[in-house]
Order: sequence, then structure tokens, then C-alpha cells
Amino acid sequence: MSQPQHLRGDYRHFQPITTRWHDNDIYGHVNNVVYYSYFDSAVNAYLIERGGLDIHEGGVVGFVVSSSCDYFASIAFPDRIEVGLRLGTLGNSSVQYELAIFKQGEEEACAAGRFVHVFVDRESNRPVPIPETLRGALAELVVEG
Repeated sequence: MSQPQHLRGDYRHFQPITTRWHDNDIYGHVNNVVYYSYFDSAVNAYLIERGGLDIHEGGVVGFVVSSSCDYFASIAFPDRIEVGLRLGTLGNSSVQYELAIFKQGEEEACAAGRFVHVFVDRESNRPVPIPETLRGALAELVVEG
């Protein structure tokens, strides 16, 4: 069964990430669990920088409730990578991010994943509507179709 291609042009925002020596595992490539940290870092950088999310004192926080990743080609330290980001679904209190990891300058992704954030009130941990400033930044990432 062949995997669908994930191409650079399909993503709306790119977050550069530098791999680190300790990202490699004993097999000489980035360990699978590290990809999730790249996804999380890319999304949170976007939410903070573009959406105004205050991770320290804001009343709303995002909880990851679901995640997955498919791997197509290895990356390893000292590769420079970019995490492509787009949105599959923008709901009232939740969002599904679609992400891909590209080696710098390459058109095809080495890995592609997704995760779902539910935005909750920091105090009650109950879902709340996504704040308007954050929603506006997220809307820029929505992919039609």
C-alpha cells in the first residue's frame, strides 16, 4: 500500500527546527517520539507568536487529546528541518492540526502527522470557545477540501 504524498506546497506555515544530537537514537536517526515534540513545538510557537496565546497566565490553554504520525524517510542530527502546518478542522473549542516534517529545501515530507487540541479554561479544565484572536490566527491555516 503506497502512502499519499505530503508536499511542501500543501502547507500554510513553516516552523524551522534544528535537530539536536540527543534526538538521534541508537540506530542513528531521530527517534520516533521526538517527532511529536517537533509537532508540539511548531504548533505552540505559532499559537504564541501569531495567536497571542499566553501559556503562563492566560485563561485558556490547549490540551492535546489525540495524535498520530506516519514516517516516510529518516532524519538525523544535524539535519535542519521545517515543520509544515495546516488545519484540517477548526471547531468551536477544538482544532485538528495537520503537520509534516520536511528536510530544509525538500519538497516531499519525511513524516506527516496530526493532533487535536481542545481549548479549555485553565481553572476548570472544561472546554471553552477558542478566543477570537487565536481563532483568527488559526483560520489562516485552514485548508479547503
